[in-house]
Amino acid sequence: MSNRIPDEKVELIRRSSDIVEIISDYVQLKKQGRQYIGLCPFHGEKSPSFSVSPDKQLYHCFGCGAGGNVFSFLMELEGLSFIESVRKLGERANIALPEATDQERVVEGPQSLMRSAHELAAKLYYHVLTLTEQGSEGREYVKERGFTREQINHFQIGFAPDRWDSLVTILTKRNFSLDTMVQASLLGERESKDGYYDRFRNRLMFPIWDGQGNVIAFGGRTISDEKPKYLNSSDSPIFHKGNTLYGLHLARPSIRKQGSVVLFEGYVDVIAAWGAGLSNTIATLGTALTEEQAKVIRRNAEMVTICYDSDKAGTNAAFRSAGILEQVGCTVKVAQMPEGLDPDDYIRTYGSERFRSDVIGESLTLMSFKMRYLRKGKNMQNEAERMSYIEDVLTEIATLPRAVERDHYLRQIAEEFSISLEALKQEQLQIYRTKRNQEQNQYSSKEKPTQTRKSTFETKKLLPAHQNAERFLLAHMMRDVEVAELVQERIGGEFHIDEHQALAAHLFAYFGEGHEASPSQFIQGLQDEKLIRIATELAMMPVNEDYQEKELLDYMNLIETYPKRVQIQQKELEMKRERDPIEAARLLMEINRMKQELH
Repeated sequence: MSNRIPDEKVELIRRSSDIVEIISDYVQLKKQGRQYIGLCPFHGEKSPSFSVSPDKQLYHCFGCGAGGNVFSFLMELEGLSFIESVRKLGERANIALPEATDQERVVEGPQSLMRSAHELAAKLYYHVLTLTEQGSEGREYVKERGFTREQINHFQIGFAPDRWDSLVTILTKRNFSLDTMVQASLLGERESKDGYYDRFRNRLMFPIWDGQGNVIAFGGRTISDEKPKYLNSSDSPIFHKGNTLYGLHLARPSIRKQGSVVLFEGYVDVIAAWGAGLSNTIATLGTALTEEQAKVIRRNAEMVTICYDSDKAGTNAAFRSAGILEQVGCTVKVAQMPEGLDPDDYIRTYGSERFRSDVIGESLTLMSFKMRYLRKGKNMQNEAERMSYIEDVLTEIATLPRAVERDHYLRQIAEEFSISLEALKQEQLQIYRTKRNQEQNQYSSKEKPTQTRKSTFETKKLLPAHQNAERFLLAHMMRDVEVAELVQERIGGEFHIDEHQALAAHLFAYFGEGHEASPSQFIQGLQDEKLIRIATELAMMPVNEDYQEKELLDYMNLIETYPKRVQIQQKELEMKRERDPIEAARLLMEINRMKQELH
């Protein structure tokens, strides 16, 4: 806990921040009873095991064990410090906080400075494009490209002046560390090491945001013949191309409303599509789609339409991307662009309505796209190439999960090539069995991939009675100060699991300071990551809200008598090993006496 932000301010921000609303910016949540569930953002999964409780203001993943409150969520997912998470949520809740000191920025590292500098640069570039003489060439260019004022405003498009020191001068006046700005990819350092220069010059500037709308990088498009045509920020501590999707925070409301997303290759296509009336659009940043980006997409939508360029490179990229999206659980369609046109070109040539109806509206199912893709370059009049194509298609059909889909595409092949449907079904089944056997053989000599995380994700084993008793008792203690007082009076900290003993001690101290029962607030005060995860899991456990005192006493009795039960078990083992019948009889009498004492 920082002494720079008063505890009461931190608590006010926590109470003012709805955890369901905050996490919904990152994960598509669906209501299920009193909880909300979704795909965990901390590990890859296809079935939701991530649960959010609006009542307790906590989250917990029953797969990987991640858990905590709204502050820990931002800290773990975005890599923020506690103070940064408090400030971010305070700003969102319009709660005024003391200005961050220079010392505080230093303590929190360079990332906060980098984000502030990017916000400042975005405002500078937008101001230059829209209001200054230096931006006149940029304004001419956007006019030629057909960008409207609405597109410029919505995407905060700007212009970097044709000068070496525009940004350097402003950042210097604001006391930013220029070395840090080089790391942030905003500036470059001269080879002679005697100064710095603006990395972006004489370019139309497109801010690149993270998923929550913070500017973290830029894309610069030259307005002359300068190479490269597009210049993106390099990876930095706050920006990783392989994790970032352009326009996600702008598109998220529409993605959630429509339940689908359109994926492009670049930001210009997103801007053009938005102008054409498509607001659920995002893009990669000129690089191949990564698995991490695919997981982010899946957490926000299940249906994805890929709309890449129509050239060979674009088609190959669509095929690769479709496979990655399919692996993370997305339902994929692929839009077909006319030869020689990219989405931006198409919209400017044929208009918005035709793009929406003839391109996006006529998107192919993934299997139909694969069939076209596999057919390219093959001569269907050549028997060998025709048979090769059919085998490739059957291999893809064998991966389809639904029998009705497999039957549909097998009938297409049968009709087109006049082949017996039964023969095709037998061949497809043989391919499926061969592939399954290969996978089984592949894993027979080594651990299966899922086993590498067995300790984390395996189904929890049935716990001993005393351990379950401790868990339920702690769960009740977090919810009710009177239960905590009863436990403290009778058994104190005599829990047998080390982590449970530590949590009990923290709870006694927490209530001793006069706090009311609040699992979220209690967990916020914990420092140990393992304790946070256990406490969150216990807080999210379903417990009997209308419990009787006898239930609590039974739990405490199990805990108190556990050492005696262990002694009895040891005596019983000793008796089984004893060969002297007199000594065995003595042990039996002792065991019976100990059992009577238990009752």
